[in-house]
Amino acid sequence: MSVTGLDHYNLRGSRELLDELCAFYCDVVGLAVGERPPFNQFGYWLYARDQAVLHLSLDDAARAGQTNTVFNHAAFRCTEFQVTKDRLDELHVDYQFMRVPGTTAVQLFIEDPAGNGVELNFESE
Repeated sequence: MSVTGLDHYNLRGSRELLDELCAFYCDVVGLAVGERPPFNQFGYWLYARDQAVLHLSLDDAARAGQTNTVFNHAAFRCTEFQVTKDRLDELHVDYQFMRVPGTTAVQLFIEDPAGNGVELNFESE
């Protein structure tokens, strides 16, 4: 087997949390709700261009409340740094700015409504 890249990641939660996460990732990060197979549970697939990069799924009762995880953040390649920074300011979303040493890349670090880290990466424009 040869891994060719990351396909998607999945976040689980209540219906209310899924709606909050969906709004955040669409309004703040810039993903878009897209086509999803007709699974027997509610959820969203969020797309970056033509790739479903984030799945939001209802948590089942057996898993509800489990919080043992080492997940830290998801990272997205982005464009339009200043537009993004201005949008975060407009939405009152706290962020940390960082330059990647030895490169021209810059990063913005934010948190989603569930407390998951989100890294937005920009090449110098």
